Order: sequence, then structure tokens, then C-alpha cells
Amino acid sequence: MVIFQRAATSKILESAKYFPVIAILGPRQSGKTTLAQALFKQHKYISLEDLDLRAAAQQDPRSFLITNANPYGIIIDEFQLVPDLLSYIQTTVDQQKQPGYFILTGSQNFLMNKAITQSLAGRVSIHTLLPLALAELSANQILPSQIETMLYQGSYPAIYAQQIPANLLYKNYLQTYIERDVRQLSQVGDLALFQTFITLCAARMGQPLNITALGNDCGISNSTVDRWLSILQASYIIFLLQPYYHANLSKRLIKTPKLYFYDTGLACHLLKIKITELDLHPNRGNLFEALIISETFKYYFNHNQTPNIYFWRDQVGHEIDCILAEGQRVIPIEIKASRTVSQRFFENLKLWHETYPPTDLNQQQITASPIAPPSTGYVIYAGTADQPRGQTNVISWQSMSQILNYLP
Repeated sequence: MVIFQRAATSKILESAKYFPVIAILGPRQSGKTTLAQALFKQHKYISLEDLDLRAAAQQDPRSFLITNANPYGIIIDEFQLVPDLLSYIQTTVDQQKQPGYFILTGSQNFLMNKAITQSLAGRVSIHTLLPLALAELSANQILPSQIETMLYQGSYPAIYAQQIPANLLYKNYLQTYIERDVRQLSQVGDLALFQTFITLCAARMGQPLNITALGNDCGISNSTVDRWLSILQASYIIFLLQPYYHANLSKRLIKTPKLYFYDTGLACHLLKIKITELDLHPNRGNLFEALIISETFKYYFNHNQTPNIYFWRDQVGHEIDCILAEGQRVIPIEIKASRTVSQRFFENLKLWHETYPPTDLNQQQITASPIAPPSTGYVIYAGTADQPRGQTNVISWQSMSQILNYLP
């Protein structure tokens, strides 16, 4: 088995020194189980995907935990399948007070958050593990050299560990996700229609979310759109990027979030995009945006921090693709899918800084380094060379993880 180095390792191990329960959440096949078993080798592993084990946990949770007790601890995979188990875990950890005893992994956040909050408040450290980040691909020496390969393959570990062709992996991934995960939700009656809905979401990636138009195109009500979007978010398929607000100019800014997929490989599969088409495909720009923005989410999650990621767009269409906000420190990032730097890349950054002077929002000094963060932000593009351009640094997609290291 190929085991990749994961950036979340240090934070998970640190939390296991203090909390009796560690929850590792994320999409299916993102590497949660592999990481848990690699980090906690002496723990007993139990998967509730096993129907016999699941039945035992459901019928007598207390005896189930006693039977599977281990001096070091227990890894319970897909624990959300038996949510009642959490109350008994609470009783066990209150009695034992053993840090890092329970390691819980799960891929259905829509069942877990409420259960965790109610049963394990103050006893659990929650970590989100998304598919491999660019920095992780680089550290494991498997980062593709071509941006088209990166966009098409996506970031799921099996692509790189088992050399599974992307189209085959995502075909089976969707089938597993829809038939096993979504089927458990009573509000999804038509699974074929739900898959159509996912595809329509992929076609709208990078656009302001229009609930009514999405519902009309899919033939479902606005309330159903809201529910199905919540399912996709909670199962780590999509995220909604919220707009950045400034108190002095809120009336001039749009308030609608933008929809993105966490993984571009899955989006390419849904849209039936071939790797040979990506160089000139009309969705190339939105896919590249999704790659870069999801990379910032991965950075925050891997460091066990709450993401502070936004976009900025005024009512006449001027836009900054990504805003990283850390207190008084605000870093604007433009994302461009071209390999060649153009002067037009800097137009909206110029407007941004005319609207929000850097001295008001970012106290860091401008630097000539192509990596260190300037007060005027960044352009991240599909080329390979990092280069300072005046007061704005131009960063290759392959290097973008380095700029995130300057975040707190």
C-alpha cells in the first residue's frame, strides 16, 4: 500500500495528546482511513461499512465498545452510520479520560456535525481531510508538470497511488456516492435526477449561484435546490465561496456566493471534458479557479484552522477571485488560467487597491521577493515562473502553496 505524507499529520497527532476523541472528516476516498491507520498503528480498526459490525453496534452499543476495547484505542470508520454510538463513546471517554483513544472517520458530514456537537462537545478535536493538496503532491514527488493533467486528474489519492485512470475512478466514485450515500437521505427520491443536478452544478462552477435558474433547469423547486446543495456541501463535493464585505461599500457589492467543486477531476468527469480539450475549453478558467481556491481551503483544513476565504465583486462586474482575510490583514489574489502574463491581469487589483488602500488593510511592507506577501497581493497563473511585477507578485500554480505559509 502506498502511504503519502499528509500535511494534516502534525495537527492530528498534537490533538491526540489532549482530546480523547479525534474525528477525521472528509469526502470518500480522500485518505482518511489510510491516514488514521498509519498514525495510530496500535489502535484496533473497525469499519461500520461491515453489515455485521454495524448491526452489533446498533443493537447493543455499550457491549460493542466493551467487546472491541483495546489498551491503545479504537479506530471506527464511517462512524456516522451508527450515530447513537456517540452517546456511549461519551460515557466511555468520561470514565477512561485517555487522550487519543477513539479515532473516528466519516464521509457524511450532514449526519455528523449535530451528533458530535451534542454528544462530544469539549471531548473531540475535528479535522477535515480533503484530497491531496498541491504541496502534498509536490512533497510526495507526484505533482504533475502540466496544468491540464492536474485539472483532469484531480487530487484523489487513488489516482496517484494505484494509477487508476481518472475517468474510471470518477465513474465509480459517483456511483458509490449516489447509490450508497445519497440513497440514505429521505429527501432525495430520484437518484438519476440528483446526478443531473450535480452535473448542472459543475456547469455553473465559478459563477454566482442562481437558485431559481438551477431549479428551473433541473425541474425541481427552490427548496429542493437548497436541500441538495446542502447535501453536496456536507459530503465535500462542492463549496460555496462567500462574497467579501466592507462596511463602507456593502451596498455596491453583490451578496450571492459562487459555487465551486473541491476536485477538478470530478468536475471534468461530470462535464465529459477530455484532457486534450482542456487547453482551449471554455470551462478552463473556472476549473483553474476551483483548483487554486480549493488549495487555500486545504491549507486551512490541514492546519486545523477555520478558512477565511472570500471573493469580491461589485455590481458592475469588477472582481477579485480570492480574498484571504486574517483580521486586519487582507490579501487579494487574482487567478488566471493563461500561461502568459498579461497587463490585464492587474486591472482589478489596481481597482481593489484604489477602493481599499493597502495601508488601511495590510500593514506588511511591499517586498521584491516573488514569494513573500506584498501588501498589493498576488496573481496566480498557469505558467511556471514566479516573478515580481511592480508591486504585485505573479506566482505559478505549482508554487502557490509557498505563499500560504505566510498566513498565521
